[in-house]
Amino acid sequence: MRKFLIALLTFVFALSLTAVAPNTKANTSSSSYSQTTTTTTTTKKRGPVFRANKDQIKQAQGILKQRGFYGGEASGKLDTDTRTGLRKYQEAEGIKVTGTLNRLTLEKMNIALTDKQQERPA
Repeated sequence: MRKFLIALLTFVFALSLTAVAPNTKANTSSSSYSQTTTTTTTTKKRGPVFRANKDQIKQAQGILKQRGFYGGEASGKLDTDTRTGLRKYQEAEGIKVTGTLNRLTLEKMNIALTDKQQERPA
């Protein structure tokens, strides 16, 4: 009977060790998940995204072409070549280089903002 109890206790002990080991790893990963989640929730929430319309993009492409920053047609699509041209324009004008047709770039190009775009803070 004594050997049976020792064997049973050894088995239970070994089983408890294998049960604890995966939980330790799970806690590690879940704690890093918690840190990631905490970091994500503490970051500042972004406001609405500023978007240029097709006509504004066409106007910008025309200006970029005149200045020699863009060689394509005024398609009204913000494609890779247009973004490259915008980066060159923004660098030449000394404004933040983003490769996007944001509010500051439109204003620098003297392209009129829509009423909706004017309502949003810069």
